[in-house]
Amino acid sequence: MKQFIVLLLLLVQYSLFSQNVAFYEKPPVFPDCESQSLESQQQCFDNHVFQLVSDNFKVPQKVLDDNYKGEMVVLFEVDTTGQFKVIYVDAMYDDLKEEAKRVFALFPKIKPGTYNGNPTFKQYSIPIKIPFVNQPVKTTDLRNDNEISILEKEAKSEFNKVNKSLKTFTNKAYSSQLNIPFTHADYSRFDKSMNLIGTNSHTASKPFVYDEVSKYYDFEAQNDALKKETNTWAGKKLWNEHLVQLEGNDYWFTIDPIFDLEVGKDTEADFNTTYNNTRGVLVQGGLGKHFNFYATVFESQGRFAQYINDYAESLKAFGPDPAIVPGRGIGKRFKTDSYDYPVAEAYLSYAPAKFINIQFGHGKNFIGDGYRSLFLSDVSSPHPFLKLNTTFWKIKYTNTWMWLKDVRPEATVDGAFLTKYMANHYLSWNVSKRVNVGLFESVVWTNSNNRGFDINYLNPIIFYRAIEFETGQGAGNALVGASAKYKWNDNINLYSQFILDEFSLSDVKAGDKSWKNKFGYQLGIKYYDAFKVDNLLLQFEYNRVRPYTYSHNTIILNYGNENQSMAHLWGSNFSEAIVIGRYHFKRWFGNAKFIFGVRGFDYNNGTDNFSYGGDIYRNYNDRPFDTGVTVGQGIKTNTFYANLQAGYLINPASNLKIFTDITFRNFNPEVETATTFKSNTVWFNIGLRTDLFNWYFDF
Repeated sequence: MKQFIVLLLLLVQYSLFSQNVAFYEKPPVFPDCESQSLESQQQCFDNHVFQLVSDNFKVPQKVLDDNYKGEMVVLFEVDTTGQFKVIYVDAMYDDLKEEAKRVFALFPKIKPGTYNGNPTFKQYSIPIKIPFVNQPVKTTDLRNDNEISILEKEAKSEFNKVNKSLKTFTNKAYSSQLNIPFTHADYSRFDKSMNLIGTNSHTASKPFVYDEVSKYYDFEAQNDALKKETNTWAGKKLWNEHLVQLEGNDYWFTIDPIFDLEVGKDTEADFNTTYNNTRGVLVQGGLGKHFNFYATVFESQGRFAQYINDYAESLKAFGPDPAIVPGRGIGKRFKTDSYDYPVAEAYLSYAPAKFINIQFGHGKNFIGDGYRSLFLSDVSSPHPFLKLNTTFWKIKYTNTWMWLKDVRPEATVDGAFLTKYMANHYLSWNVSKRVNVGLFESVVWTNSNNRGFDINYLNPIIFYRAIEFETGQGAGNALVGASAKYKWNDNINLYSQFILDEFSLSDVKAGDKSWKNKFGYQLGIKYYDAFKVDNLLLQFEYNRVRPYTYSHNTIILNYGNENQSMAHLWGSNFSEAIVIGRYHFKRWFGNAKFIFGVRGFDYNNGTDNFSYGGDIYRNYNDRPFDTGVTVGQGIKTNTFYANLQAGYLINPASNLKIFTDITFRNFNPEVETATTFKSNTVWFNIGLRTDLFNWYFDF
């Protein structure tokens, strides 16, 4: 019985305490509310809070301009001194958040809330409708919410905040650190704008980032001019927009499909059709103002014109795979006479300051103002690289470090391809409003004596030639070069390059055409808006490279990657003249290219196995003579290449094009061998292509 009485007393005491908890906890009190009953003080507090908000809150102009209708929630606190403090604001616009903080900072200090008679802090949330109207408002006491804490409330609203942060897509790529996909045809659209007399642009180091070109060319206006009027989602995605495009307060990204679907006919081939079947995806975007990313994945199968297939198989790497598709990578056998060649390219781009851009990725780079480059070209397969662009005053300084592969059987180690390294730097200086000069230096080295990636070459301002001598002449292969450009007027530019691999002054004076004088040069001219025709570009270029240039007696140190040149497509021992015409009108475009060349090839017939200087992968000590070395020696071969192309730009956002072209190629050696024989190709082609890179078939 005693136990029952004790239990009863405890229950009564608990019941009385629970029913009077509110008596011991009081809300903050405005002076006008002190005379109110305890039950009415909370409502009085709410009314005063809303009245102060109503008297002081001003909807920001941007919110009014956007005709926004919605609701914001303010989480605030009244501390133990009676001071109001905003903890968090959940709103669509930053301007609304700032306005809420401003208004609550105007609130007077009041009598704080109490618990058991002692001052305590109190936390509340208040919803505010936009546009601001006379609305019944009740604050929510967060501290007494037994279901969820303030931090939990914030966490549970995170996903909705992300959705609310989305904005109308404005294509921030145009002012970003992303590369403009490098194709000669597309770059010709803004080439004139960057080469006007008086501009302080630097046009040799490619690809460009949008941020440096947007100062001269209005991408937004040009794309607006190309927009097609359509109201359907499918129409917008087909003609004007990225497939997926999202933008928030401090991020954006786009996703697009990649296509290169082609079918054609080579009249010389013994198969019915040529084709290419590429599918892929492109993702690009930005985080903040200075960091961007880009990634592409290609899955491809193809069978090309016969001369391209023959060339691809001549590049064959060590192992079972039959070919290297030029410019793309190793090709596996697909069916009986085609190739399967997956490719991935990606990079990160970051600008820690306005004069520096750093990129790390897997792709290709180019240095020069011409169609070809004798310094660094984009004709080989993609490879890892680290690039540093520094621009200040009248100077742009480009450092590029690359990881390359030698894939020949004689260069493998334990069945694995041998890695070699390349570093180059290029200094571009605008001497005057019309004149630009450039200085170039490059070195190739390999992992001799477990040397790995030599830290000496990480120095961005050191002279590579000096390092080559310090580490031993056989440890690296250094080249130097110079370039010049002259703006005749706003419509005509002259450009040039000179590359020097090795030079002997005494042999030059002797006049006996020594093999040691390994050099090449380029001369070119561009005529913008030719003959007063808007958007018509005419270009003439002459390239000449002496035998044995880019080669080395340590064959791993040649200037190449995956059996392809890192400079001119033809290697060395050649001369060529190129005539190019490009025209575009709205979404229509047309291109014409004519190449006349003389090349020298090796016999390799069992009787004459000498190197005549055209194949940069051969040891130059295998030469047949030391003097009397001339361009075109060996099997002299006259070549003519012509390509005519016309097409239509379907989607400017993804650069999707439909096109048709015809290629004519005449390859006429003086002597035919098993690998060098006459060919007369006519190749018709039609396709649908996302145009993201240069693809050279003019070898």
